[in-house]
Amino acid sequence: MVLNLTVILFLVLLLLPAVKSSMVSLNNNGYDGIVIAINPSVPEDEKLIQNIKADVIVANPYLKYGDDPYTLQYGQCGEKGQYIHFTPNFLLTNNLHIYGSPGRVFVHEWAHLRWGVFDEYNVDQPFYISSKNTIEATRCSTQITGINVVFNKCQGSSCIIKPCERDSQTGLYEAKCTFIPEKSQTARESIMFMQSLDSVTEFCTAKTHNAEAPNLQNKMCDHKSTWAIISKSEDFQNVLPMTGTNPPPHPTFSLLKSKHRVVCLVLDKSGSMDSENRLFRMNQAAELYLIQIIEMGSLVGMVTFDSSATIQNYLTKITDENSYQHITANLPQVANGGTSICNGLKEGFQAIIQSNQSTSGSEIILLTDGEDAEISSCFEEVKQSGAIIHTIALGPSAAKELETLSNMTGGHRFFANKDINGLIDAFSRISSRSGSITKQAIQLESKAFNITGRKWVNGTVPVDSTIGNDTFFVVTWTIQKPEIILQDPKGKKYKTSDFKEDKLNIRSSRLRIPGIAKTGTWTYSLLNNHVNSEMLTVTVTTRARSPTTLPVIATAHMSGNTAHYPSPMIVYARVSQGFLPVLGINVTATIETEDGHQVILELWDNGAGADTVKNDGIYSRYFTDYHGNGRYSLKVHAQARKNKARLNLRRQNRALYIPGYIENGTIILNPPRPEDKDDMEEAEVDDFSRLTSGGSITVSGVPPAVDLTQVFPPSKITDLKAKFKEGHIQLSWTAPGNVLDKGKPKHYIIRISNYLQELQEDFDTATLVTTSSLIPKEAGSTENFEFRPEPFKTENGTRFYIAIQTINEANLTSKISNIAQATKFIPPQEPSVPDLGTKISTISLAIWGLAVILSMF
Repeated sequence: MVLNLTVILFLVLLLLPAVKSSMVSLNNNGYDGIVIAINPSVPEDEKLIQNIKADVIVANPYLKYGDDPYTLQYGQCGEKGQYIHFTPNFLLTNNLHIYGSPGRVFVHEWAHLRWGVFDEYNVDQPFYISSKNTIEATRCSTQITGINVVFNKCQGSSCIIKPCERDSQTGLYEAKCTFIPEKSQTARESIMFMQSLDSVTEFCTAKTHNAEAPNLQNKMCDHKSTWAIISKSEDFQNVLPMTGTNPPPHPTFSLLKSKHRVVCLVLDKSGSMDSENRLFRMNQAAELYLIQIIEMGSLVGMVTFDSSATIQNYLTKITDENSYQHITANLPQVANGGTSICNGLKEGFQAIIQSNQSTSGSEIILLTDGEDAEISSCFEEVKQSGAIIHTIALGPSAAKELETLSNMTGGHRFFANKDINGLIDAFSRISSRSGSITKQAIQLESKAFNITGRKWVNGTVPVDSTIGNDTFFVVTWTIQKPEIILQDPKGKKYKTSDFKEDKLNIRSSRLRIPGIAKTGTWTYSLLNNHVNSEMLTVTVTTRARSPTTLPVIATAHMSGNTAHYPSPMIVYARVSQGFLPVLGINVTATIETEDGHQVILELWDNGAGADTVKNDGIYSRYFTDYHGNGRYSLKVHAQARKNKARLNLRRQNRALYIPGYIENGTIILNPPRPEDKDDMEEAEVDDFSRLTSGGSITVSGVPPAVDLTQVFPPSKITDLKAKFKEGHIQLSWTAPGNVLDKGKPKHYIIRISNYLQELQEDFDTATLVTTSSLIPKEAGSTENFEFRPEPFKTENGTRFYIAIQTINEANLTSKISNIAQATKFIPPQEPSVPDLGTKISTISLAIWGLAVILSMF
């Protein structure tokens, strides 16, 4: 299917302030509201601006990591990605030979971001054996032609290339074999394989799609074509195709310069805030935000409201301790009156405007516990303001339409229950969106202890080498200040007298560690001095060790803002240092309901179940344990222990680098791309701890009693692998669960066929494999199974396709797994086998300047 490459783009260019997600919409066949954000670390360059205006979009800024175009995408098939990343060097360098025009690259990445399709190549498995028993390059479509060669070491000004040999174990080509495409092609598909080819202007359709290729598109989208997924996007459900031959108008840009961060707290002090210490807890969390979270140089104001609203502070620039004390002194001390959220928001806008700032791009943190039937009356005014509204629902009775304010403005949405930690976690997540990661506050600890009278409690907090600046330890209590002992990794002790108690009598005390906090494990002990039990909390925040040190960060969210039973949700947590994924850590999600019920989930980065790609630093898990309707909050704790954490230095999910092309019978190589050394694929990471709030979701339709095994089948197996060994086929896969990816399934159904299509279209008629000896393991475990492919006749070149379904205790059946392939291959006596269907003589190579020319004869 042809994509109109001259689609109208109305672009909004933001130089510094980044947003949670661009509020993109399709209007009159053109996209409106796209955000381009240039990271603060990038020097201003007029050429960069002009190149962006001509060709590309960056959806969110992150620090530079390589120059490959990149889309952060870890949802399921058809789900939107997070952002596109282009580096300045990529934009300012002529990459036509390697990637094609920037516009074509953008279309490739936009398809990831907006329509949720995946790449049709596979750098880890670049070749496969087709149903025609030929070795094919992993591509779509198969009409793209080229040759397969191995480049030997160069000596002086010449090199030798040779045909690819087959591996004696797999029957595929050797590891160094490379597919070199013809520069001149007749194939028009596919943009998700090789957009750099001049002939390629379309996505693969059902007619042209290569369902055999072992790529991520086939794995994630059940072997469906990219156009089959794109055409179902909401973008194309209610629009008519463009008519006429006139080109569309040029894009419209609004270029915005950076400004100080503007934040206004809009805090509820209505009568209901007097219950369950809500006003008290709000003040504790707001003070922590002003002292420890908000960045220096920010402009901060405050409004309080009940049935009416009052501006307590116009915008004040945070420059020192006196600045925030000026604001915290006006935190409300008495709760009474009704609840008018709109009045609070309107006064918040006035606090910004009357301080000579624009509401557009400013942020409002709205906290309320009350119902308000009139909240929708100011929705239009909120839209017109251009402000970003972060909402915090405190308790179960907060207005049901509250989150609509966050959804329509791109703000965060949170739900906090009865203890102070939920509020602290929410405020801690609302950090700067400038892209200056080194300036953002990082939460290391947020723990609550219900301690009996006269008892001690102990805990530890690791401080790793990427952080340590502006480190605070904060203790709160409900009755009486506890005894506090804090010890750094070198043995230095801080006592209760070292912790500074606030002047507002809100029962909190904090210690700011002088200079840079020492790397290692910090230990704290708290003694409840009171005879009765009381709630004590410990919160630890810090920032990057230096402006040039990229800290390890964790972010989390769920796959949607709303869930209607019985649809499952997916919990996502990304742990990274810059663009580098952090692997080998323990990531735990806590989901809490309005009545305090908690579900603990261990998240996995194993490429199975809810997780899209293994070892990409994105930890995922299905959430199905619904417990009533209403708001659910998400909190994620990422921990690295016993020196097991490591950085993945290998680039993943990058645009396909083209090593060269064949033109008029000559191989012309592109400049080589710097490759990661084999011995540097991973790097060690210090032990660390990170806490982050993942916001909230709203759940509906949950019945009073739920038997999950009767509702949710096992998850689909997505990593099935097969190979021949001495007359047997060996299978391996990651065990799904009894309920999606949780628990232990009842049994497996394994079927085998000589024909891919039979398993795809009529799985139940394929030959059944006996699995009486196969006892399923717990979800997440590695399953191994070996069998003889009887009653099939097996000889050299015989190819089998295998797939699995999983059955749970309620006899619910999973989707059919990915289809694995095993080919019987008997190594030839000769040392090498020519390329199937292609005769290639030895080719001499000469290097002329920047171009590498290979003459064929």
